[in-house]
Amino acid sequence: MAAHTQKNNKPGKPGGKEAQPLIIAKTPAEEQRLKLERLMRNPEKPAPIPDRPKEWNPRAPPEFVRDVMGSSAGAGSGEFHVYRHLRRREYQRQDFLDKIADKQDEDQDYLDKVEQNKQAAEDRTAKRKKKREKLKQKKLMAKKTKLESKKKTEDDESSDSSEEDKEEEEEREADDDAEAPSFIMGRK
Repeated sequence: MAAHTQKNNKPGKPGGKEAQPLIIAKTPAEEQRLKLERLMRNPEKPAPIPDRPKEWNPRAPPEFVRDVMGSSAGAGSGEFHVYRHLRRREYQRQDFLDKIADKQDEDQDYLDKVEQNKQAAEDRTAKRKKKREKLKQKKLMAKKTKLESKKKTEDDESSDSSEEDKEEEEEREADDDAEAPSFIMGRK
């Protein structure tokens, strides 16, 4: 009998593999830690992921209202509560419709802003491309004039060394043609 009491003197589930002491979380962090520990005891078991709650939608207004309340005499004291409930529900419906309209306007404004940013980026890219092309043409013209002037001076001196210079110049020109990006994305 004494062995039995020693075995089961821990609080929590009695006996078995999963005999864990009962721990009460005192803080939200401790509660989260306990939940994670429980999940990590069996990593193969899928974790429960709750579905997203559906967005609240008001009830549609009635197609035909049969008992229209007026301000005439003879309305009972209970009619005020019915009127107040209907009024509150209609105000909720109108607020919901206003919120949806505002959200749609914000979404449309965002899409317009994205389109404007895209167009501005394309314009900047085109402008920079044009500038690069212009600079490239300018460099090519400068090289041509330089080569022509060298050619004239070398023709006077000797024709043998000019062939070696041409090869070296073509290699330099091939290296110069390889473009490195001249701009950083996201800056003006």
